[in-house]
Amino acid sequence: MTTSPKIVLVRGDITEQHADALVNAANSSLLGGGGVDGAIHRRGGPEILAACRALRASHWGGGLPTGKAVATTAGRLHAQHVIHTVGPVWSRTEDRSALLASCYRESLRVASELGARTVAFPAISTGIYGWPLDDGARIAVRTVREAALPPVDEVRFVLFGDEAYTCFEEALAA
Repeated sequence: MTTSPKIVLVRGDITEQHADALVNAANSSLLGGGGVDGAIHRRGGPEILAACRALRASHWGGGLPTGKAVATTAGRLHAQHVIHTVGPVWSRTEDRSALLASCYRESLRVASELGARTVAFPAISTGIYGWPLDDGARIAVRTVREAALPPVDEVRFVLFGDEAYTCFEEALAA
């Protein structure tokens, strides 16, 4: 029986975290963008972009599909790896919650394969992709509790702002 990892909530900037793996809320191009994706690429430096370009030139030529995850170097970040995952855009008319859960599940699978003990996640899809924070937090916490694999023993949700922190705090308490 696998035990759930310790779940920690942190207010702040994911690019300042010291962890074995940082999860990037990437876009399918893997070549940087706005929000968390842009911040990770800027702070991590050109090594991350070079690794992403290599992925695009090989297996992920068409881009990374929504819900999948892939790892690269962490460049100048305080981590060994960046795990890139593409979250779904929220929709009022289509339930995409399985795709959002897949982002967390696949990222944890990759982290486990890399031997990561500590993994830091942002609140995937809750920024420009429009996912409601309370629902995103519920899906994230539930999925991490159910899907974490050894050797991952700590999952950190690094949350930008009080509203996100409160939503994750409530999801953790539920």
